[in-house]
Amino acid sequence: MPYAQKHYPFDNKKAFEDTFPAHFIAEGIDQTRGWFYTLIVLSTHLFGKAPFKNVIVNGLVLAEDGNKMSKSKRNFPDPKLLFDKYGADAIRLYLISSVAVAGGDLRFKEQEVKEMIRDVFLPWYNAYRFLVQNILRHQIDTNSTFTYDPALIGTSDNIMDKWILSYSQSLIKSVKEEMETYHLNRVVPKLLKFVDQLTNWYVRLNRRRLKGETGAEDCVHALTTLYTVIDWMNRLMAPATPFLTEHLYQNLRRLQPANKQDGSIHFQMMPEVNDSLIQMDIERAVSNMTTVVQIGRALRDRKTLPEKYPLPEIVVIRPEQVQLDELKIVETYIMEQLNVRKVTFSADRSAYGVELKAEPEIPILGKRLGKQAKALFAEIRKMDTDTIEKLRADGKMVVGGHEITKDEIRIQFNAKSEVVLNSFYFFILI
Repeated sequence: MPYAQKHYPFDNKKAFEDTFPAHFIAEGIDQTRGWFYTLIVLSTHLFGKAPFKNVIVNGLVLAEDGNKMSKSKRNFPDPKLLFDKYGADAIRLYLISSVAVAGGDLRFKEQEVKEMIRDVFLPWYNAYRFLVQNILRHQIDTNSTFTYDPALIGTSDNIMDKWILSYSQSLIKSVKEEMETYHLNRVVPKLLKFVDQLTNWYVRLNRRRLKGETGAEDCVHALTTLYTVIDWMNRLMAPATPFLTEHLYQNLRRLQPANKQDGSIHFQMMPEVNDSLIQMDIERAVSNMTTVVQIGRALRDRKTLPEKYPLPEIVVIRPEQVQLDELKIVETYIMEQLNVRKVTFSADRSAYGVELKAEPEIPILGKRLGKQAKALFAEIRKMDTDTIEKLRADGKMVVGGHEITKDEIRIQFNAKSEVVLNSFYFFILI
């Protein structure tokens, strides 16, 4: 707050008081005992309150060896060469997705900028390119012009269309909430996860639809859905990656009706939340489906069973019957992705001889209990299945004279013939 700059209180008294306290201030963590401290002292003395409502503190960007970057040591890569090699967007996204946004110190590594290109930008751009290619193909096949029609949003009966639209709206809602509370460090990781979900799941599972192999009408629904979520994602990502999002927007807006083809993406408003598109049961179902597929692939690898080799059955056991019922709506995707002829869902773990074992989270309990933790570790390992289930349900219980929470133990699912990961039990029956 520029107390002296405005010659307050002798001049500009109203202008100063109208903007005091500031909605937010931002500065490096090295200014904690400098600028921040000075602001607080002056404001407390003059007004009896803090001079800001929110504060954002960034950490320091260090050289790869952990030392401060120095012109004399030349222990940093040339920024101009980095921009030429990777682009400004990649470096921006790397920095704002790092611990530096949360006040931590970042060791700048060029290799991690390169990985950002590989893991985020290329899949993102490929999803956009796949959309454009299939719009052109659809226009040739149907001898028609594809114009984006927002009235079609949410009218598709396809479960994956419903999922990605719901997931997108949940993301928009979450990003707005985090931005309003200035939790910027929580925003970018969610956006990066969305890129992964869009490219690795929605696009991959809907290739046939997007290519028109399931009929022209279904193809239009798929193309409209993909166009919609890419447009929403571009608007959310625009502050972080201004150049790529502008490039994509300028190309995609040509598919809008003539009266909607205006301006730059940086003049567009953030997408509004449409609660009618949010279906949490479908989001949970697809989230659990991806877990099933990932663990199923891991089990195939462990048993050296190639994915091209069809399996008769996979049994998925989960304690919550509700989530099993939700999984049934994506059963065909599980069968397709794991190449199995049948999926059996069951909530009866005892029927398959599955037992729970508990392992202590040693770093957490050790830090909290010190020397007393060793005896507790032994008690935790003695817990039987029923006790572990009760701890999972209640969230906490007393063990060995100490109260522990479910986050302070690691649960293992052991079957007669297979060790099962996460919260699913798998039996691949040959």
